[in-house]
Amino acid sequence: MDNRLFDILVCPICKGPLTHLRAQGELICPRDKLAFPVRDGIPVMIEAEARKIDDLDA
Repeated sequence: MDNRLFDILVCPICKGPLTHLRAQGELICPRDKLAFPVRDGIPVMIEAEARKIDDLDA
């Protein structure tokens, strides 16, 4: 996937910036404490598909 896409994606909930964790295959929203999966190079930006994280996970 093109890295430029990751630069313009924002959290679908708070519209805040996301951090791309390539090794984990996730996009992290630190404000909402959610990790959105990236499956086959495609970000899944659906709240129901995100996992909740705590400060120790990120």
